[in-house]
Amino acid sequence: MSILSKLFRKIRLLVKQVYAGSAPPAERSWKSKMFHVEELTAITIGSLLPREEIRFQSERTVSSFDQMVVLVSGAAGSIGSEICRQLCSYPIRRIVLVDQSESGLFDFELELRSMGQRVDNGEDQLVDICVEVASVRDKERIAGIFTQYKPDFVFHAAAYKHVPVMESFPSEAILTNVLGTQIMADMAIRTGVRKFIMVSSDKAVNPSNMMGATKSIAEIYIRSLSRQSGETQFITTRFGNVLGSAGSVVPLFIRQILNGGPVTITHPDVTRYFMTIPEASRLVIEACVMGEGGEVFVFNMGEPVKILDIAKKLILLAGYTPGKEIGITFIGLRPGEKVHEELFHESEHLMPTHHPRIMKARTRDPNTTFFRAQLERLIGHALLHRQDCARKLIITMVPEFKESHL
Repeated sequence: MSILSKLFRKIRLLVKQVYAGSAPPAERSWKSKMFHVEELTAITIGSLLPREEIRFQSERTVSSFDQMVVLVSGAAGSIGSEICRQLCSYPIRRIVLVDQSESGLFDFELELRSMGQRVDNGEDQLVDICVEVASVRDKERIAGIFTQYKPDFVFHAAAYKHVPVMESFPSEAILTNVLGTQIMADMAIRTGVRKFIMVSSDKAVNPSNMMGATKSIAEIYIRSLSRQSGETQFITTRFGNVLGSAGSVVPLFIRQILNGGPVTITHPDVTRYFMTIPEASRLVIEACVMGEGGEVFVFNMGEPVKILDIAKKLILLAGYTPGKEIGITFIGLRPGEKVHEELFHESEHLMPTHHPRIMKARTRDPNTTFFRAQLERLIGHALLHRQDCARKLIITMVPEFKESHL
């Protein structure tokens, strides 16, 4: 293993400590223009946000999960894993971790079991942690999991999310983000799940890429199910980028600073809405409790942040001068990327909720019959990996979709 690989293994552990608030501040020190790994403990993710971190947990929220069975898809991912961590501090009876990454699940199961969280039911019983290696695209496998565990709540966080990668593989984005959501949601109805919470993205709003367009179609499907009779309540949560998640700019910039620069940014004016991983997960859980079915909850993430400002702040925190000791290079927008993202459509009307950071978007009702017919065709194209056919159909299904790189 290379020295750099060892460094980054330590970095990942330190960043986890920072998220948990357990890492003590460290004095700045460096050697030969390269800062020590220990210095990263002084870099708190929250310090990169131009606002106070959102902290909220009500008695009603906690009691709503009393003795419940919760299933989380994408449980080894950034958001899914944090949802699981927070839920394991609630009085749930069982949590089912579903992910196709066996290595991620192996590590995460060990972490959760080391927490030793006990159910507050008078019997001093440990939370039952169940691990299922499975793809949300596998209908029979997902059906077996739902039938076996009969979850009360489902948090659907599994998704492909990397914009430039999915531009090259639209069929994969469709099969995971659309078909996977359809399979999970249909099984929720079939097995009588109480609440199904879909984790969406601001990239679903006026999408300019395949990833965002597939998340938009998944949102429409969830809303179409909300109009059906049945006991399952479907709720959508929508928010922007998550600082420190896999593929986010912070780990990338840290790697580039470790290598002596330059830090690469797509465009000098590019902005994004940001939250920390705990913030986003906390609000998803709160939205689950307040939702009654059919809502699209949009998180108030504050003002958008310039990526250039984040880069400069990280360079300064590392003890260097931006643009001099560590250079900054603009490489141009990648396929499918925007300069600015949006959290809601112009046609959507935002309404307040009892939580100041959660708004409810009033969305248009889809033409269910027409949409379902198009959806069936889209999935058929994706299963045969007819990329061009799938792309053309998506453009008709999402009228506001405009490919930024064409």
